[in-house]
Amino acid sequence: MTDTAFLEDFHAVSRIGATPANGVDRQAATPADRETREWFRAFAERRGWETRVDGIGNQFALVELVPGAPYVLLGSHLDSQPLGGRFDGAYGVIAGLHAAARIADRAAASPAAGSTGPAYNVAVVNWFNEEGGRFAPSIMGSSVFAGIKREDEMLEVRDLGGTSVREALAGIGYLGTDARPEIASYAEIHIEQGRILERDGIPIGAVDRSWYTQKLDVEVLGEQSHTGATAMADRHDALLGAAKVIAKVHEVTEHFEPETLVSSVGQLILEPNSPIVVARRVHLVADLRADDADVVLAARDRLLADIADIADAYGLRITARDFDVRDNQHYPESGLALAEAAAAELGLGARRIRTMAGHDSVAMNRIAPTVMLFIPSVDGVSHCEREYTRDEDMIDGVAMLAEVGWRLVHGALQAEFVAAPASAPANA
Repeated sequence: MTDTAFLEDFHAVSRIGATPANGVDRQAATPADRETREWFRAFAERRGWETRVDGIGNQFALVELVPGAPYVLLGSHLDSQPLGGRFDGAYGVIAGLHAAARIADRAAASPAAGSTGPAYNVAVVNWFNEEGGRFAPSIMGSSVFAGIKREDEMLEVRDLGGTSVREALAGIGYLGTDARPEIASYAEIHIEQGRILERDGIPIGAVDRSWYTQKLDVEVLGEQSHTGATAMADRHDALLGAAKVIAKVHEVTEHFEPETLVSSVGQLILEPNSPIVVARRVHLVADLRADDADVVLAARDRLLADIADIADAYGLRITARDFDVRDNQHYPESGLALAEAAAAELGLGARRIRTMAGHDSVAMNRIAPTVMLFIPSVDGVSHCEREYTRDEDMIDGVAMLAEVGWRLVHGALQAEFVAAPASAPANA
């Protein structure tokens, strides 16, 4: 597979669900998501690869190198945020497909399986609902695969319109029943979504750890009333209370060293959402992340105290529930060394780097030896239409992933192998 072929495929997929400002809108289990899945399936079938879809909508392309052997799994996700960027996730899937094709071609030109041949097969995955924009929580498909989330519970999650995951997947023809492949290891490549690699002029990041992350599911309950006829002293305005909570979520970072903690509120639901009605209910999700778990927990405790004060001051009832908590994940040292050696072999600079964002590799790292790679993001911008990575950086990343994958199919990291969930019950 050539670099030109990769770029043609990447830019073709970027046209699916394209927005006027060069982004994409391909939320999970929508018609645009289905179109990218059909593209993935066609890519695999043209090459004679087996395709599968499991019970949570994860999509696999399987390349047999050693009959009966487990698989080295490469991939990421094709779904996007609303008005998202065209690189986030999709790059890793398309790079995975092209890397797998290069590995297959290289294996065909190499001696047969044996002392110098591959020990494992290779597969590519398009994980379901990594973004979590339509269905919460995010990183859903890989979390089910890894046994962190229950498949039956995730299938019943509903979007804001009331459609369940089960209904949405069935609606696009991707509620599968196929067996999940047994895996030996996992590798993922992704845009950095930060500025470190661009700032340092380094083409490859080897991810050594993830940040501790936790969300608070906050419900603010007041009393619905008339915006004109209700005296100010008699109001119990849920939106006002929510605004105060949002301000506190932002301000909590000021109690810690700069850049130690990041926080945000990214989703807000208002009822009844009428211009002449004082709001009776607001639902919001607060997101807290830091490298140090103790920092997140201290920020959470401070926010809970602030929320209680806001409820008392404005005559509201506010509840805050811990949601989507993810501890720090440290990627295996041997995987980092493998990535550094592969980069050196290719003449690419590499540095170790942390990930503040969540990725499917965070889930997979719990069950199999995992390598997570980054390529630069221009201006560090992501989850928006302005997201951009240069063609030459994407090409370097494909070569890097193919080299890492080649080493993995020859047994690298297997001293750290932990049995994958293929034999585990889907609802474990």
